[in-house]
Amino acid sequence: MSDTFTLPTRKTKEKEDSKTKRQPPYNVVLLNDDDHSYEYVIAMLQQLFGYPKEKGYLLAKEVDTSGRVIVLTTTKEHAELKQEQIHAFGPDPLISRCQGSMSAVIEPAPG
Repeated sequence: MSDTFTLPTRKTKEKEDSKTKRQPPYNVVLLNDDDHSYEYVIAMLQQLFGYPKEKGYLLAKEVDTSGRVIVLTTTKEHAELKQEQIHAFGPDPLISRCQGSMSAVIEPAPG
């Protein structure tokens, strides 16, 4: 006589992924005005963002034609820092009526 004994099987719970929560992305948006030259915008983007002159020109052209351009998508904290740096960059020495820096806003990036 053969008695077969089967042990009950245990269902193991799958470990939940312990993924690092990502912060939602934010755009730094440069706003157009008539008091800053292309040279100013290009130099600012080179100094603050490390962009090459060619990319600076393309972004300057876009802000001039569309009124706004996204210059960076990053975390909210970093976006706020870059916005502050844009606001602190100072007036355009090539335009005498220029009273100060360009303006930028931050906004949640779609995604």
